[in-house]
Amino acid sequence: MMRSLFSGVSGLKTHQTRMDVIGNNIANVNTTAYKSSSMVFSELISQTTQKASGPNAATGTGGVNARQIGLGVRSGAINVNITGQGAAQSTGNPFDVMISGSAFFVVSDGNNNFFTRDGSFYVDAAGNLAMTSNGYNVMGWQVDPETMDIKQDTVSALRIMSQANMTYPPEATSQAYVGGIIYKFDTDVTSSSGKAINLNFYDALGYMYTAKLVIKQSASVNEYSIELNKLLDAGGNEVDISAATFGSATNQKINNTSTLDNTAYRWNANVLETLSGTEVCNLANIFDASSTADAPVFKTDEDTQKALAELAKAYGYEGKIDDFMNLTVELKNDNTGGATFTDGTYSVKQLFYNQQAGTHPCFTTPAAAIVDAPANWGMDSFDTTGRNFEGAMLVYNDGNLTGEKGHFVGVNGVATNQTVTLGLSALGGNFSDITIDFSTSSMFDNNGTCTVGATAGDLKGLGMGRKLGDMSGVSIQQNGMIFAAYDNGMTRLLGQIAVAEFANASGLERAGENLYSATLNSGEFDGIGTDITANGGKMTTGQLEMSNVDLSAEFTEMITTQRGFQANSRIITVSDTLLEELTNLKR
Repeated sequence: MMRSLFSGVSGLKTHQTRMDVIGNNIANVNTTAYKSSSMVFSELISQTTQKASGPNAATGTGGVNARQIGLGVRSGAINVNITGQGAAQSTGNPFDVMISGSAFFVVSDGNNNFFTRDGSFYVDAAGNLAMTSNGYNVMGWQVDPETMDIKQDTVSALRIMSQANMTYPPEATSQAYVGGIIYKFDTDVTSSSGKAINLNFYDALGYMYTAKLVIKQSASVNEYSIELNKLLDAGGNEVDISAATFGSATNQKINNTSTLDNTAYRWNANVLETLSGTEVCNLANIFDASSTADAPVFKTDEDTQKALAELAKAYGYEGKIDDFMNLTVELKNDNTGGATFTDGTYSVKQLFYNQQAGTHPCFTTPAAAIVDAPANWGMDSFDTTGRNFEGAMLVYNDGNLTGEKGHFVGVNGVATNQTVTLGLSALGGNFSDITIDFSTSSMFDNNGTCTVGATAGDLKGLGMGRKLGDMSGVSIQQNGMIFAAYDNGMTRLLGQIAVAEFANASGLERAGENLYSATLNSGEFDGIGTDITANGGKMTTGQLEMSNVDLSAEFTEMITTQRGFQANSRIITVSDTLLEELTNLKR
């Protein structure tokens, strides 16, 4: 009788424990990454009142089973459904991470490592990736500063937003290419000023500059000169490029017919004036006294510079005084007008100096000679057979060369030479040399459109340079790698979230706050962890794993537990009644 009473009591206690487990499951139905538990009953030891006996052949009697009375029930085990995947809940937060698979995040309180499936993270004031609920640091692998790859050694806190990671350093442009199509009848290409193309590039501090290159057609339709015209900073201010180099100094055949704008200007002896008679340039006043016929030198005063500017403008070289004055003209003495000079090639500067000195040159081209009369000293038009410039000749296949028609042959016609170096390092400061590749340019009829242009970086996008970049976002990949994006278009690997795998994950011990601790039965954490993708798992950002509690199953368990509790309480009630009757026998 007393045994039944104690059995009922053990049943009540065990069913109460089961009810506690069910209640905890239901209470955590909305807890992030909570893993439900279930309880297993186990009977208590039984009291043996008679041992079993075997058959007796001598007496011919059979064996007798043992007589045992059970003494109740106990909790056999409380199992955690640790491998059951909870449903995914979308949050849109890039620092919310859900694990698919059997792995656990590794977090630390600074002294001890814990394990969790709760991927609700944030970045704290120190830049560390941490758990939102308790601030524990998320552990992972750092980036090797030499290889810039992940170094899978002992896990440590992921400080993804350190001051060093908030910016991406600038880099000077080292490569560029000129591509597109040159249309040989393009009026800019055939003009005396040429077609300007802009190359935007960065110096070592990330400041942007614009190199203005000019392409002009030469005497041959398949040859084009390219030269550096000017260099501008981001504010539009011109940078002195006198020390810069581009290609080499050459005397190439560049056909340019320079014609005086007869609608606006005229020559009156050696005086250039407007049609209204206003003097804009007197050749006798612009040359320095040190000038010679071979080496004329301009004065440097403001009035002279204005006169030279107007002179260049009159011949279609507005803003390009040096270009115009360095044009060369082939001259031949026709022995008229008492002209006394030697046949040869002269610069336009020399031509003007000779004119103001009283030498009357005539031209072999055009055929019509300039007449001798001082009032008609001409200078209204002349053909240049070549000019000195620093740059390179771009040669394209015109059908007479080997290779495909219209395609780029090479710099200066050398097939093995496809590049020209823009030597800016000589300017000092933070400038670097830029190697410009012309191999992708071509010369075709593109419906009258010229598309040639310059782009920073090589054909693979390398060496393009960049400005200083500010961090614009952080992303976490499926393998746990964390990348930062910057507003200069660059990305940087910041680290990788490591995970822990256990031989017996159910052996982990709950530590509260969605955390688990390793035990002897779960297996120890090696301190290094593993890549989540190694065992087929993955991480998904913007989502959290919800609890794996099955409410329908929990309520069913609750009902059966309640009935079991009721039944055990009846045992106690009946046992109490029997004891009462036994006590009453004394009366």
